[in-house]
Parts: sequence; structure tokens; C-alpha cells
Amino acid sequence: MITALFSSVEAGLLYALMALGVYISFRVLDFPDLTVDGSFVTGAAVASVLIVGGVNPFIASLAALGAGFFAGCATGLLHTKGKINPLLSGILMMIALYSINLRIMDKPNVPLLQQETVMTIITKAFQRFDQALATIFPFVPKTWAIIVFGMFLVAVVKVIIDLFLKTEVGLALRAVGDNKKMIASFSGNTDRLTMIGLGLSNALVAFSGALISQYSGFSDIGMGIGMIVIGLASVIIGEALFGAKTIMRATLAVIFGAIVYRIVITLALRVQFLETGDVKLITAMIVILALVVPQMVAARAEKQRKARKRGAAVASTQADYESV
Repeated sequence: MITALFSSVEAGLLYALMALGVYISFRVLDFPDLTVDGSFVTGAAVASVLIVGGVNPFIASLAALGAGFFAGCATGLLHTKGKINPLLSGILMMIALYSINLRIMDKPNVPLLQQETVMTIITKAFQRFDQALATIFPFVPKTWAIIVFGMFLVAVVKVIIDLFLKTEVGLALRAVGDNKKMIASFSGNTDRLTMIGLGLSNALVAFSGALISQYSGFSDIGMGIGMIVIGLASVIIGEALFGAKTIMRATLAVIFGAIVYRIVITLALRVQFLETGDVKLITAMIVILALVVPQMVAARAEKQRKARKRGAAVASTQADYESV
């Protein structure tokens, strides 16, 4: 049980990068970008092919980040210059990326089990630390390398996003999501800002895909199916549990949301009547609950507030009559 939860946290930290990318497109830009399902695989494909070709895994992962950026910019180009609906431009790019990813990998699946990856390098670097920790605490998991690496990487990315969104370009990017017409009236280049935002979003998604493929030991053409739902689930769960009043709090909530999501999936799959194939159904139910429950709680609180206000008004009226 402890090992399963530990693995969930590891995976949650790596998926948190993807969730941060979804946060930028859906919350900051207010752009329903479905490119995510394709760009996630693009990152995995680029990194896997380069690693098999002998390229350093860290450089391969950065190359995946760059590939994701170009994929996002292409979606932005379809929307801004092609005047295509945001939802449709994302769908078109997602479909195009399926064939592009197959071209990159040259086959549906690329195994990495015999290759040196970021995860194997990090694990070797932490070997002595893990052995010492296992001697002192024999009941804890045997390796902490990936979780420490994930925490460090996610923290760095979070800080960069927080600082970027407070810069002049970042503020303009947020303004485009809030009121695009207002920015255009101030002679702001909304097309360029939209492309930059979508590029950054999909760069993070592809980077997450590259790391997940190395964590799993393979890249597969179908590994991106449902990624947009997982990203949205992480964002919605995080905001529901931890709030999103400021940018710093919102990005932190997204990270915790991704971890909570993986833990909930792990616990749900341990229920006897649920199977591995029910993951998508569980994800859909989690998103539905995360959307509906906060609204029900807010509606109930509002109803109670109005009832108290009405009661106070009645009591005040009765007091006036008694005084007369």
C-alpha cells in the first residue's frame, strides 16, 4: 500500500508539469486547447527516438520541450491567422500530430528499458543515499531519487511560471485571457500573445510526456489519449481543494491537484470490483464531483446566509412593533 501511494506521488509530480501547461491554456488564456493529447505524445516520441539514437537524455528531454512549443504555436497560428474556432484548431492539430508522432517514432511503440534515461541516471546518483535510508528506515520505499528529482523540477518550473506571469508579457498574456478586445484596443498584439501562451502550455505538456515515457520505460502512440481530461481534473481538483486567489496559490494548487488525482486513482483501483480499464470512468467521475460538489456547497451556504438574513429582518420587525 505504501509503495503504491509512493509511486502515485512520483507519477503525480511528473504529471504536474502537464497540468501546469493545461492551466496556462485553460485558465490564463481561456483557450480550450485539445492539442494536449497530441503534444504529450510528441514529447515522448522525440525524447525516446533521440535517446535510442544515443543523445543525452537531458538534451533529449529539452528537445521534446522545444517540439511541444512548436506544436502549440501551430495551434495558435491556425486560430489567429486561419481564423479557426479555438476548439476546432486544437482538434485539427491533435489529429495532425498523431501522424507526425508515428513518423517520428517510425512504429507505434519505442521501448526504453535497455536505454540510459533521466530516471536511471538520477536513480544511480541517489543510490548511496537510498541504501543509507533503507538501513535506518527499512519500512520506507527503497528509492527516493525520482520523487526528490520531481519535487525539485516541479518547484523550479512553478517559480519560473509565477515570475513569468508577473512580467510585462505575462501580465499581457493574462489580460488576453480576461478581455481580448481590451488588449486589442490598446494596440496589443493579441495574436502573438496567444501563440506564445499556447506554445508555453504545450512545451510543458511535451516535457511531461518525455519524462513520463522515461519513467514508464517506453513511448506509445496511444499514451496521450485522455491527457486533456487528466490535466483538467488536476486543475479542477487543486482549485477546489486549495483555492486559486493568486497566481502563486493557483499553480501550487494545480501541482497538489495532480498528486491528489494520482493518489485517488490508485486507491480507487484497489477496490475489488474496479478494473484497470475503468481508469477513464474514474477520471470522469472525479471531474464531475470536483465540478458539482463545490457548487452544491456554495449554493447551500448562500441559502443559509439568505435564511439568516431573512430571520434577522423578521426579528427586527417584531422588535419595532413591540417597542410601539
